[in-house]
Amino acid sequence: MEDEPKVKKEEQATGPATGWMGAIEEQYRKIKENAETYPYVWGSYIVVYGGFALWTTYRWIKLRKTEDRVRALQARLRQLVEAEESASTAASVEKKPLPSAPGKQPPSSASPADKTPN
Repeated sequence: MEDEPKVKKEEQATGPATGWMGAIEEQYRKIKENAETYPYVWGSYIVVYGGFALWTTYRWIKLRKTEDRVRALQARLRQLVEAEESASTAASVEKKPLPSAPGKQPPSSASPADKTPN
């Protein structure tokens, strides 16, 4: 009961809060009084929402690490594909057939036994 007159005297001494800064101070004062009145409720809020924040942070970090691993694997795959393509283009340049003489035909891959008269 002694606190109530003290609070009223403080309010009268400071006067009514004006503007948004006064409104913020008033809300802070109300929240502080409520937290002092109901400490277990506020403690449970801190535990629940703090736990939720920790879990969210853990999952966020795990997601970032997974994305980094995926990016590294994609870069490695990209390098392998580029190396394979450059090797295949180099091999195709080496295997290019020489132009044949005008009267000659290139040897056929079919054996003479496969050629049967119609």
